[in-house]
Amino acid sequence: MNCAAAAETPAGSAPPAQAPAAAGGDNAAAKEATPPAKDAPAKAPAKDPAAAKEAAAKEAAAKEAAAKSAAAKEAAAKDAAAKDAAAKEAAAKDAAAKDAAAKDAAAKDAAAKDAAAKDAAAKDAAAKDAAAKEAAAKPAAPPPQPFSFAEVVKQARELAGQGYRPPVSNLPDELQELKYAGYQNVRLRDDRLHWRDAGTPFRLGFYHQGMHFNTPVRINEVDDKGNVQEVPFNSEEFDYGQLAVNPDLVKGLGFAGFKLLYPVNTPLKPNDELASFLGASYFRVIGRGQAYGLSARGLAIDTALPSGEEFPAFRKFWIERPTASSDRVVLYALLDSPRATGAYRFIIRPQTDTIVDVKASIFLRDKVGRLGLAPLTSMFLYGSNQPPAVPNYRPEMHDSDGLAIHNANGEWLWRPLNNPRRLAVSAFSAENPRGFGLLQRARDFSRYEDLDDRYEKRPSLWIEPVGNWGKGSVQLVEIPTPDETNDNIVAFWVPEKLPAIGTPLEIEYRMTWTLDDPRLHNTPLAWVEQTRRSREEVKGPDLIRRGDGSHALVVDFVGPALQNLPADTVITADASTDGNGQIVENTVRPNPVTGGRRLMLRVNIKDPAKPVELRANLTNGKVPLSETWSYQLPANAPDAK
Repeated sequence: MNCAAAAETPAGSAPPAQAPAAAGGDNAAAKEATPPAKDAPAKAPAKDPAAAKEAAAKEAAAKEAAAKSAAAKEAAAKDAAAKDAAAKEAAAKDAAAKDAAAKDAAAKDAAAKDAAAKDAAAKDAAAKDAAAKEAAAKPAAPPPQPFSFAEVVKQARELAGQGYRPPVSNLPDELQELKYAGYQNVRLRDDRLHWRDAGTPFRLGFYHQGMHFNTPVRINEVDDKGNVQEVPFNSEEFDYGQLAVNPDLVKGLGFAGFKLLYPVNTPLKPNDELASFLGASYFRVIGRGQAYGLSARGLAIDTALPSGEEFPAFRKFWIERPTASSDRVVLYALLDSPRATGAYRFIIRPQTDTIVDVKASIFLRDKVGRLGLAPLTSMFLYGSNQPPAVPNYRPEMHDSDGLAIHNANGEWLWRPLNNPRRLAVSAFSAENPRGFGLLQRARDFSRYEDLDDRYEKRPSLWIEPVGNWGKGSVQLVEIPTPDETNDNIVAFWVPEKLPAIGTPLEIEYRMTWTLDDPRLHNTPLAWVEQTRRSREEVKGPDLIRRGDGSHALVVDFVGPALQNLPADTVITADASTDGNGQIVENTVRPNPVTGGRRLMLRVNIKDPAKPVELRANLTNGKVPLSETWSYQLPANAPDAK
């Protein structure tokens, strides 16, 4: 039974160990058996042939199955390796194909770029060739032009076409709050004067901003080749006196204006002031032996109109650097205001009298009520025709004492100035005037007695038009003033017709700043030396002068026409007044002191609240012997005695 059980063991299993013998005899027999010797082999038990065959068959089948499995695995491995090799080969071929395609595309792109570059180069060469042929066919372009007045005109025209942009103040409070005396202490140092080492007799100085001079102006220098260079502001070039100024606050501040220096009186004083441009469009000039007095301006707009006056201002200057042999300075200015712009050229020639030639192109941005050309500004507080309101040791105090006009018909007119109680505007119609100006005819120190202000040295200023100015009027504005610090006299030319907006108004004139007033009066006609006003000039039987309500006016005439006259020559005065006055006395008598004639007029005023206009000239009954004296007795004129 053990054998049968062993025969049924599945093939491939290890045969079981022999079962132990049964208890009893078999065990005893086993004990009695002699164990074999160690070196003798054990005898194998007998096997069943059928079972052996079956086991062998199974073993063979197992080996065959194992062999087939190994073969299958080896075949699968080979197949996988083949597939992997094929995949790698395919990937390599694909990569190679892509690489070849990329190289082909790069080659094509490079070829395209090369072709494009060659095409561009060809076009560029063709364009250059065409440009060269065109340039050769055209005349050569002119080189850049040096700076000239035309550039200023161009800027003024362009500026007129733009909206007005008011200048912005950059002035620190401590400088803006300065009084006049404090502002005078802020000065450019003498060792910093421009052109001091340029070998020219002229020097250029600059004004610091301060007080109401609180907006910067640009100042440019033009060299001998016409090149322009702006003059930089440097606070270190100024002496601030006792004024403590933070350098950081005035860095890059800009100038308020400039002055020209020249040995006007003697070579020993090379830094005498010749001209000053400061504030709006104001400027002053002097000649030999003169002291600053009246001013001129670039332009006046709506002076004395209810709408209020507009003050145009010079915003830029260009100053030509003079050479060692220069006897003049040429400068240009750009003017700007809400309703006008302008380009100006000034040629300043210092001599005994200083001559200034002015050329201007003015563009209107908008309509104006009164356009004043060649405007002059002066001061008249009181004079021989208008005594002071309170006692003063100075008999007269004024920068100018009258307006002179030379008309195209040869007439000369003299208008003594007033300091009226109310604003007064007088207009003198003219066509193509030959000249006009504010003059200081009283030249004796005894007329002023002022050792400080020296009014007898203040220049007259004569305007001589260049070309025909057409129809218009010389207008005189007299403004009430309580003291001498206010410029209350204005005179200018007002054209009858104004240019259209944007159309230039061209004007030229010559200015003569002089002490030699007879030189300006280039005519044999006598001129007015003085006008005096009085009351109570009627003598009674007791020889006491008493008033009859009339105003007396005494006018002294001097000049060539009154000299060397025949003894029997009768000289009278053609005198007239407007409807508010009545002449009650008109007499002319010789003045042995001056060698001229004295006219006495007494006038009754009908309405004291209105002014009275008077005119008179001397005549021999045939021709005029003097200029025309034109006087306005102001409304509510104070009594004079």
